[in-house]
Amino acid sequence: MCGIVGLYLKNTALEAQIGELFTPMLIAMTDRGPDSAGFAIYGDEVPEGSVKLTLGHNNRDYPWAALAEKAKATLGVKVEFYQNAKVAIFKMATSAAAAEDFVTQQDPEILVLSAGRSIEILKEIGLPQVIADTFNLKGMQGSHIIGHTRMATESSVTTEGSHPFTTGQDLCLVHNGSFSNHNRMREELKRRGIKFETDNDTEVAAGYLTWRLQNGDTLKQALENGLKDFDGFYTLAIGTGNGFAVVRDPIACKPAVLAETDNYVAMASEYQALSTLPGIEKARVWEPEPATIYSWERS
Repeated sequence: MCGIVGLYLKNTALEAQIGELFTPMLIAMTDRGPDSAGFAIYGDEVPEGSVKLTLGHNNRDYPWAALAEKAKATLGVKVEFYQNAKVAIFKMATSAAAAEDFVTQQDPEILVLSAGRSIEILKEIGLPQVIADTFNLKGMQGSHIIGHTRMATESSVTTEGSHPFTTGQDLCLVHNGSFSNHNRMREELKRRGIKFETDNDTEVAAGYLTWRLQNGDTLKQALENGLKDFDGFYTLAIGTGNGFAVVRDPIACKPAVLAETDNYVAMASEYQALSTLPGIEKARVWEPEPATIYSWERS
């Protein structure tokens, strides 16, 4: 049992408040996931041709400043960084591939939590309240955000095994439920060149989307194919650079609720997580249908 929450702002005037609006949503899912929590927030976009990396390391005192200086000297590009608790956000005027290759060559123990132009993935072991406070979630700004609270049932409790999982540049997912055929899917995807860092079944879903997208699927097509290829009971929320999507399996026994107003679209595993949003009493509220893809995007 885990908790999923998401908030997509239609009204750009609310972007300065997204952290404040989202924090009680994440904390409301504590009973569904007390082991770890995380979120992917979209905002502070870097220019085209640049990349933003969220980097983590088991050493809380990792010398990020020295890594930034070496990146400048080695790659010969503009590099900026700032720290948020134990992670560092690097903005580099180069491609994602070049930036990630550099980081891996410098220290293979660095975790690349996310890569893209606007995404930042922040996750950690502990209660949602602690994670929200650790990363100053209330003070964050952005256009949309998805989050997850985890009750570990199928794999160990680690930062790497926490959600969200990245599936490509500015793309990630969170998951409530279980896949019954994830071991077979993992081996098939490994043979197709997809690499995995954890034994979490959700990472298999992330790897599957990565593979489908690499082979020409749109996100909608990848999710449609996933409905055919994955067995199990699940709700997925997927974050993209310009929006987010929600899909449930064909039986849809895992809970989910959506709410929409002129200002936002929100989703959660339970309605209580939506109850603090402004105007929720006038929102259109519904349960997403089985095997149906719901998505919202900015042009």
